[in-house]
Amino acid sequence: MNKFLSFLACLLILVSCSPKITTSISKNYGALSYEEEVRVLSIQDTEPNNAELLGTVKIGDAGFTIDCNLSVVVDKAKIEARKIGGNAIKITKHSPPNFWGSSCHRITANILKVDNWNNYIAVTADSALIDADYALLHVYRHSGGGVLVNYDLHLGDTVICRAQNKWKETVKIHKDGLNTLWARTEAKAEIPINIKFGNEYYIRCSLTTGFLVGHPQLELVENTIGRMEFQSIPEKKQ
Repeated sequence: MNKFLSFLACLLILVSCSPKITTSISKNYGALSYEEEVRVLSIQDTEPNNAELLGTVKIGDAGFTIDCNLSVVVDKAKIEARKIGGNAIKITKHSPPNFWGSSCHRITANILKVDNWNNYIAVTADSALIDADYALLHVYRHSGGGVLVNYDLHLGDTVICRAQNKWKETVKIHKDGLNTLWARTEAKAEIPINIKFGNEYYIRCSLTTGFLVGHPQLELVENTIGRMEFQSIPEKKQ
């Protein structure tokens, strides 16, 4: 009996720590093959003309959810789409974490079945980047722990910006090739980055728990996710 109660308690903890998933299904084609990709269309993207709507999915906060960054909740939505044969999700609403509300990213998305992706362009490339002799580095940090702890972000030997709480900045990079992004508080964090002119890169900054001061954490984020997270942070008034 005690073992059963312990198992039930663990199960309840696991469920409460996972994002809340709500789906509304209008058509089901059966599970999508694991070999097929589920594409993600952001709020700014248009739906393909031949897209069939299979339903909607909402990923929210269960109350005690802890693993709920945007990459995680988007992956949850992709899994729900795959279950019914959807090969794309079109995000229609995105609510980022905020101090007074949820600490989670929350999204609503349409589940789509697209038979032909030919000639479809999700996001028009920035014409200023065509043949540019620089790359764009979009750096951001959401609200979170260590609100008073800021740190410099380095590209190689150069400080390119200072990561602050609830902040974002776009930096032009005129040095291409393989390099290292790094930051240090009481500990050092670094990630490799291969910069190519004409491209955009999204860097998510955060803090993890340290002994006296939070440790910096740096992540190179896929562009669709990074663009949404970057745009969700309001511009600071000058």
